[in-house]
Amino acid sequence: MSHNINEQRMFYCGDTPWHGIGTKLNHPATAKEAIESAKLDFQIQMKTIIVKGTNNEITKKKAIVRADNNDVLGIVSPLYKIVQNTDAFNFFDSVIGEKQAVYHTAGALGKGEKIWILAKLPDDIILANNENVAKYLCLLNSHDGSCCLRLYFTPIRVVCQNTLTISLSTKEDGIAIRHYGDVKSKTEEARKILGISKQFYDNFDSIAKELVKFKLNKQQVETYFDNLLDIKNNKDDSVRIKNVKSDLLALFENGKGNSNPEIKHSAWTAYNAVTEYIDWFRKPKGISKDPTNRLKNIWFGTGAQMKNKAFNHIQSLIKI
Repeated sequence: MSHNINEQRMFYCGDTPWHGIGTKLNHPATAKEAIESAKLDFQIQMKTIIVKGTNNEITKKKAIVRADNNDVLGIVSPLYKIVQNTDAFNFFDSVIGEKQAVYHTAGALGKGEKIWILAKLPDDIILANNENVAKYLCLLNSHDGSCCLRLYFTPIRVVCQNTLTISLSTKEDGIAIRHYGDVKSKTEEARKILGISKQFYDNFDSIAKELVKFKLNKQQVETYFDNLLDIKNNKDDSVRIKNVKSDLLALFENGKGNSNPEIKHSAWTAYNAVTEYIDWFRKPKGISKDPTNRLKNIWFGTGAQMKNKAFNHIQSLIKI
């Protein structure tokens, strides 16, 4: 099977990711170690586009090309400013504080058109015994013109579990740095994210603890999953929807960590049933078993949207 999450362009520390590929480190990496271990130190160039068979230049567009192998990663405006991977890592260091960022994983998707870096912030959220949520800051950079350089908060660890989901589906949770002008000059703007991070995680901590405390009865669980799956309006696909609901109910009872007596049958475990289902069991229509397609769907597609919907619905159910 072909893996778009390139084995030579990823590193991780800690548990092996679900796709089982990448260079394993025995310790969290510094910025320099991260970019070298993930082999993300390739250079990006902007090149003129010439119509094949002629000398005619397409003046309003430029090609984004990898310098090492000439792979074309995207077509952009001539005003587009490249942010090299090394600059992205250095930018991340400047946001968090020089030599203070501790990188846990980084990698590239596809031919290198997207790179991501995950750094752990101090002080986990402790919801119950053996029920901690680690706080991470993630940077996403693209070389295909598809998105800005963005920083996100995520309480979900990249690759091994629920990745970039809550943050990616709500733009206000991150800060965007457009690929225009001098990106390096925007460091002070980006550093504001650290001030926002306390507010974000304080808010998430408060909501999550309310979800842990709220015990759901059978009818409430049924209502939650019915509303999430929009069962009333999905009668044409009723068999598949009922199977999904059955899986969610099973995960609510016996999903990973859901048997913990301190959180069992809570609104928190109902939400976690959804996130576990999406990451490990869901098979979206038109998505192959290739790890890349699954990852893109979980991070950027309907999987991310469903998780965000689930988080909003569970708050509405218990009237947070």
